[in-house]
Amino acid sequence: MDRKTALRDFLMFHRSRLTPDDVELRFHGARRVSGLRREEVAVLASVSVDQYIRLERGHTSLVSDTVLDAVASALRLTPGERRYLRALAGRPLTADARAGAGGKPVRDGVQRVLDSLRDSPAYLVGRNGAIVAWNQLAARVFFDFPRIPVHDRSLGRLMFTYPRARSLFLNWEGSAREIVAYLRTETVRRPHDAELAAHVGGLMTASADFRRLWTAQFPFNGPREPSRLACPESGTTLHLACEAFQPTDAPDEWMVVYTEVEESWSERRNHPVADIAPKHQGRI
Repeated sequence: MDRKTALRDFLMFHRSRLTPDDVELRFHGARRVSGLRREEVAVLASVSVDQYIRLERGHTSLVSDTVLDAVASALRLTPGERRYLRALAGRPLTADARAGAGGKPVRDGVQRVLDSLRDSPAYLVGRNGAIVAWNQLAARVFFDFPRIPVHDRSLGRLMFTYPRARSLFLNWEGSAREIVAYLRTETVRRPHDAELAAHVGGLMTASADFRRLWTAQFPFNGPREPSRLACPESGTTLHLACEAFQPTDAPDEWMVVYTEVEESWSERRNHPVADIAPKHQGRI
């Protein structure tokens, strides 16, 4: 299906879901459609009927971002549906549409899930590898995330520009390679994303190791081996495997949860991670 047809079908479907009563819109006379008419969507969005018709017909070059956002609000689209609408219209995401990308608070439900994982370090990764939320244990095991500037709080910046990463990750090369492969895959998926291009360009400038690994053409298959982390406070090594889960209605976000593999657990005589992670934050 071409983009124009997909856009038309998407808008027609969401028009059909709403009735005048749903949006407190008065109407007169008999109705031949079950949902909202084009004219009614235009009234709700405070745009002209011609502007809405152009959008529904796929003539998106003649429709401004303001009109697009107004229509999304009129149709009561969820954040995920708004992102999909912008994708169909061939528009980059606005800051408001990038929920969880670093500029907006993370949904309360997602943060509650992170906080409930008391024995597992976990964090939420957004677009371009930005770390946008975490639990307390992740801030103790990995980095003191609250103290790190937002610009640097990403998988790539932390791995390649923060010295702590090299002493923390005993298998630094493998972990760094996975991050590079992830970013390379994202550039293929979003070849015209200026923000992603700037992020990769900054890493190219900042790190010779990033440049070296970028040219190696490693495919991204997700984390393949447990991370081995040094814990000098306890004189032990953590072996953590990770799994990534996608929150509902957030296609650009992944919750990364770490659990100990058996060899790490037995090596420390069954003491949980929280017992050996440093009790204080402050080292980044």
